[in-house]
Amino acid sequence: MKQVVLATRNPGKIKEFERLLAEHVSGVQVLGLNDFPNLPDVEETGDSFEANALLKAREVSAFTNLPALADDSGLCIDALNGDPGIFSARWAGVHGDDLANIAKVLQQLEQTPSAQRGAHFQCAVALHLPNGTEVIRTGQLKGEIVPEPRGHAGFGYDPIFKPIGFDLTLGEFGAGEKDRISHRGQALRAITEDLTKLL
Repeated sequence: MKQVVLATRNPGKIKEFERLLAEHVSGVQVLGLNDFPNLPDVEETGDSFEANALLKAREVSAFTNLPALADDSGLCIDALNGDPGIFSARWAGVHGDDLANIAKVLQQLEQTPSAQRGAHFQCAVALHLPNGTEVIRTGQLKGEIVPEPRGHAGFGYDPIFKPIGFDLTLGEFGAGEKDRISHRGQALRAITEDLTKLL
């Protein structure tokens, strides 16, 4: 079985990638960073989602000598000039504190009328192979920020993001439903063709 390392320790993200990959690419085992406890953390010093995804994929592939997939994604809110953007995971100060990040965004938008709460999720997925081959694919999901969290599915900002054309937040979606429309789902489906050819 071919192996690919997913550059994350987030179990929710690993499950999401495994589901999406299983639909499109067979015979691939997904490993996470927890499978490589000695792997040092990669600093996300890029100034874009694409740059950060490539940084992570390159370093993880170099350390493991395996193909590596990395994504960088975030929430871009119109009324906050595109923030939190690449700082989405650590918007409230601590990396990965979903509840604090959601609370900060809602507090920042407290005086913002619903008509001006437009936002989008952006995702870049990078694939780096040990031979130096690199591919980047992107996805975007437009929607709006609701006044209070709804639903417990997903992770990150899902409970406060309502995609255009839906009455539910991503936190209220089933896993398969979210995969079909999500920014990460779009980017990963786009890169599965490359995975099939290159792995």
